[in-house]
Parts: sequence; C-alpha cells; structure tokens
Amino acid sequence: MTTDTATRLTQDQPTRLERIKANTRDDHQQIDDMVMAMKPFDNRDNYGRFLGLQYCFHAVMKPLYHADDLNALIPGLSDRSRFDSVCADLGDLGLPLPRDPGAIAAPHSGPARLGWLYVCEGSNLGAAFLLKAAVKLGLDDGFGARHLGAHDDGRGKHWRQFVQQLNGLVLNPDDEIVLRQGAHDAFDFFHNLLIMDRKVAA
Repeated sequence: MTTDTATRLTQDQPTRLERIKANTRDDHQQIDDMVMAMKPFDNRDNYGRFLGLQYCFHAVMKPLYHADDLNALIPGLSDRSRFDSVCADLGDLGLPLPRDPGAIAAPHSGPARLGWLYVCEGSNLGAAFLLKAAVKLGLDDGFGARHLGAHDDGRGKHWRQFVQQLNGLVLNPDDEIVLRQGAHDAFDFFHNLLIMDRKVAA
C-alpha cells in the first residue's frame, strides 16, 4: 500500500462523532418524536412541561460541564452549560424549579461523560428549530427560551468547535465503547423523563 493510498483510506474512515451519530440515530429519532408528541409549542402549559424536562436533564449535566478534567480536555466547556439559562427561563414564566430528578445522574468519571456531552451539545444545534417555534408563544432567546438560543459565536461555529475537540481526543478502543454507551445512556435518561411526563400528564 502506498503512502497516498494509506492516507486516503484514513481520511475515508468515519470520525468519532460520525460513529457516535450513526450508533445513536434511532435513539435520537425516538426522542425527537416523543418531544414533538408533547406539542410543546401549542401553548405555554405544554412548553412549561418541556422546560421542566430540560431542567432535569441540564441539572444532571451541570457537574460534567464544570469537571476540571473535562475542561482540561475540552477548553471552554464550563461556558457551554445551559443550566442557568433553563433556570432563568423558568423564572421568566413564573414556574417553580422542578423536583430534583433523584439518584439518577450522569457518570461522575470516565469517558462515558463525553457521550453525555455529545448528546447535550447536539441538542443545542437542533434548538434553532425549537426557538423559531417558541416565538409563537411570545418567547425568544431573551425571555423564556434563553436555553434554546445560539452562542454569541454562532450556533454552527460553536458546534463545529466542539466536534473538533471531541474528534481530537486520544482514546483507546475500550474508551470508545464506553463513550458510545454514554451517549445511549444520555438518550435513555431523557427518554425516561418523557415517559414520566406522559404518566403525570395522563
């Protein structure tokens, strides 16, 4: 095999993020379908339910965004947390902070946390559509839908920076498996939040 051929084959291999995305495509679609079934932008009551789920998810994500070792791997990570924005959105709408989700939490150590971060950061990329829908309720990125807003640098640029950082990490094969499982677990966590919301709303 020539050097040029070897380089071309390497370039043709999917990136880490592309592998995670392919591995969790069904999980992602299930969550999207269930969120839309809530009709969160039909009225403010439904949106309040959705916001409560966001609070529970971002509450368990907050320790990951502020973990020292993860910030060393992904500079600027702590600034990406949207937990405070979710809290502000609840305050804008006069809604109380939901109950703590309990003992269930994101992992406190290890590469699985990177999978959880992938899910959380990816949700912000897709939030552009949700933010447009929120306008119908008189909400925007300055009132009630702050957590759906884009970063000052721009939504796409901010995501691409994270992708570059995640793809650039050096991990062994076992860590790669744990990372992908972490992404599955994060989707499962939000799925369970949606299931609980359905039971309460029924």
